Order: sequence, then structure tokens, then C-alpha cells
Amino acid sequence: MNTQQLLKGLHHVTATVNDAQEDYDFYTKILGLRLVKKTVNFDNNSVYHFYYADQVGTPGTVFTTFPYKGQGVRAGEEGTGLIISTAFSVPSTALAFWSERLVENGFAVTASQRFGQEVRWFRDPSGLQLELIADDSDTRTPYVTDEVSAEVGIRGIHHVTLWVAASDWDVLRAFLTSEMNMAEIGQEGERIRLKVNEGGAGSCLEIVRAAADAPRGKNGLGTVHHVAWKVETFEALLALRHRLVEELGMQVTEVRDRKYFRSIYFRVPSHQLFEVATIPPGFAVDESEEELGTHLMLPDDKEANRAAIEAVLPVIQGA
Repeated sequence: MNTQQLLKGLHHVTATVNDAQEDYDFYTKILGLRLVKKTVNFDNNSVYHFYYADQVGTPGTVFTTFPYKGQGVRAGEEGTGLIISTAFSVPSTALAFWSERLVENGFAVTASQRFGQEVRWFRDPSGLQLELIADDSDTRTPYVTDEVSAEVGIRGIHHVTLWVAASDWDVLRAFLTSEMNMAEIGQEGERIRLKVNEGGAGSCLEIVRAAADAPRGKNGLGTVHHVAWKVETFEALLALRHRLVEELGMQVTEVRDRKYFRSIYFRVPSHQLFEVATIPPGFAVDESEEELGTHLMLPDDKEANRAAIEAVLPVIQGA
């Protein structure tokens, strides 16, 4: 199997955030995404794991959060080695709607242009850097709410941006293009855009070279924990893991069963955490499409502890 061609695009992005209610309200009510899964951090069952996405949780539309308020987690520090921002795709005609909506709700918005596309930058309530990027070629179907119509709705994640130390720049570029099915398609100053597989919205990555004296980032509240890329089958996942471990000598986790996908984790040469996840089985394995996100779903081996887990989780109004 040619492992260099296995990655097909983005699967999801996962961030560490602060307050659970504030997070839920922002992503579902302000941004108009659907909560497609309400579960817990498999490694810390006292913390929610929220999955926001389109109607069914299509890979490439999924943004997930761990709300760690009250758990003793420090505030993150932005710097090199981090996934510094996440860009969501919207129609170009929707930018005015989003700029007005965000400002009305107390969020500062900065306008710019990148690679010929209009961009609106802002921070979420936990301080995460987010962007809305105009991409009229994105044909994905948005989730629709009473306040966010299909004409302006978010189509999905467009790309994430890595902030890269100058000393890691060349080795990262070589790794992405030789092993991760990526190709460089544009450069503006110290920023390069790469396409993943065939490219387009949901299949892009941007990397930014930092100044020599830029500090190393520290994960914590208000930072992205990892970005996940999708592969089509479990066999593809195993083949990629074999390549990374046995042929490249990289440190890679064993395959993790996340119930909705199986995946592996590893750090790229610039220190960001990458996950590679299977497209199947998806989020409908334990809830119907109509009921997605309406129940607290637990890993099978934690179901016996449901009462104790629910007792320590905060009550989320509306979820």
C-alpha cells in the first residue's frame, strides 16, 4: 500500500477550552453548528467532550472541545509548536453577516485577505484564534438554525494553521510533502498553503514560519490540542502507522478506539500533535441522526459508572 497517498483531508480539530456552558452557547448559538455528540474525555471522565459539526458530523466539519474549567489546567501560551488557528469556510456573501453578528455579540473582528480569499479573524470565549474564510467553491451543506440560514451557514473547517519555529521549517515541509499526501500550492511571505490529497475546503493546511526569537507555545486553556486527518479504512490506518513506526522510526501511539473512529497520534517535526482517524463508523453508531448530541454518551466500559460521572459534570442548559 502506498502510504504517502492515504490522507484524504481534515477529520476534526480538538481544542482545550474553559467553561462548558459558554463553549456550548458560542458554537451552537452564535456560530450555528450542531452538537452532534456529547460525551466525556476518554482519559478524564470528569470533563465533557463536545463535538460540533454539520447535520451528521461529516469528517472535515467537526470541531471538538474539552471544557476544562475548574480542573486546574493553566491558560495556554501561544507560540511555536502549536496549531495556532482554525479557519471555517463560508460563502463570500456571508462575511458581512458574520462580521455584524460577531461584533453585536461582543467579539472583535479583523478583516484581511490571504491567497486571494477574504478572511475574518476573531477569538472565541476561551481565547482560541478562529477565522472565517470566503470560499465559494465549498459545496458542503451547512447546518441550519433559526438564526443562521443555509445561505450564510458555516460549511465546515477550511484549514488549520501551524506556527513553526525557523529551525523546524525545512524538515516539516519535507515531511508533509513526502509522507502526508500534501503539496505546496501557494506562498505569501512567511506563510505557505498546502493542499491535502485533492485540496479544496476541508483539505488544506497553512504553515507560518516564526521569527527566530519567537517563544515556544504551551498547551492549555484557549489552545488547540490536536488536528486529526482522515483515512478511509482501518487497513489504511494500520499501514500508515507501520510506515511511521517501522520505516521512519517515529513515536506513534497504539491504535485508539474512540467509538466513532479509530485513530493514532504522533508529533510532526515541528512538535504539533497530529491524529489520523478513520472515516467509519461515524457518530450514528449509538444515536440516530435525529437524536445526535441529545444524550450523554459514554464509552462502553464506563457505562456502569454513569451515575458517578454525571454527578461531577456541570449541567448544560440547552444541551
